[in-house]
Amino acid sequence: MEVISNNINITRTEQSRVSEVDMNNIPFGRVFSDHMLVARYKDGSWQAPEIVPYGPLPMAPSSSVLNYGQAIFEGMKATRGVDGSVQLFRPDQNQRRFNQSAERICMPAVPEEIFMGGLKALINLDRDWVPQPEQGSLYIRPVMFATDEFIGVKASEEYIFSIFTCPVGPYYSKPVNLLASKDHVRAAIGGTGAAKFAGNYAAALLPDRLAKAKGYDNVMWLDAREGRYVEECGTMNIFFVIDGTVVTPSLSGTILPGITRASVLKLLRDKGYQVETRQVSIYEIQGAYREGRLQEVFGVGTAATISPVAKIGFAGEDFMMPPVEEFTIGNWLKDTLQAIKTGESKDDYGWTVKV
Repeated sequence: MEVISNNINITRTEQSRVSEVDMNNIPFGRVFSDHMLVARYKDGSWQAPEIVPYGPLPMAPSSSVLNYGQAIFEGMKATRGVDGSVQLFRPDQNQRRFNQSAERICMPAVPEEIFMGGLKALINLDRDWVPQPEQGSLYIRPVMFATDEFIGVKASEEYIFSIFTCPVGPYYSKPVNLLASKDHVRAAIGGTGAAKFAGNYAAALLPDRLAKAKGYDNVMWLDAREGRYVEECGTMNIFFVIDGTVVTPSLSGTILPGITRASVLKLLRDKGYQVETRQVSIYEIQGAYREGRLQEVFGVGTAATISPVAKIGFAGEDFMMPPVEEFTIGNWLKDTLQAIKTGESKDDYGWTVKV
């Protein structure tokens, strides 16, 4: 064991597994790196974090998370630069959103020295796991969950915060097919839709399975009150190009405030595109498609990056999109973001952080 300068104890794995991984053929979210960060909260304060070999964490069946679902997470990436360096993309925004989720789920905030200090130490230790730019990236999953051994209904007094990582290729290997349906809802006003709360994703699993059974890849959610306004997809925020104007649903408390979404909006506006953040009716999308004015649809997110949409199903009709090669705006965004993340182009926004 060694102790590094920011008071994180490190126990290195006896044998790295990185040489066993084919970085040219990486399944998303199945292969995990050598180490993980673990910090415990008890007696009203955070204990010193440690980095240990990746593996199981002990948990009692009475743990609060298993009974009442107190669990949140984040999604972020480290990218190999064209100069061989390793870079994070806007990690401060992930920490901010993580603590916003924690507040909504009645959990303690994770201090910067643990979140950011631990993150950088972990990535530096496992930097050999970061693929080359053409191969993919290193997906980073911070997670926090309740560990009180108590089955009374109340917020836990003890938690585990952990960060683990995995090399990944594309989340979607081809343009995606989305299904908009009124049969299920993701979030309602006053709920947990704006938090990266594990329960949001659990509730989406059945609708997602039903969509896949019909030949679609993901659900495009509509609002809970009227069943007409587009919100987001299960894995990404959604953008439409209508008559050259880029339109995306405005944040309403039911939509996850995506970091890629915010970055895309900044890039689009600085490039001079007409951009609107507002309520977007599925019937508006349907009308624009029928009139030939719906030019592009794409999703944006950490895992998905920029994912073109091939079709949207709604009320028995499929809105078929042009070939991805014709996605002028979506393809420009994908190339621009990748160039910033890898250092191929100058980062004028200060979004990247070298590790």
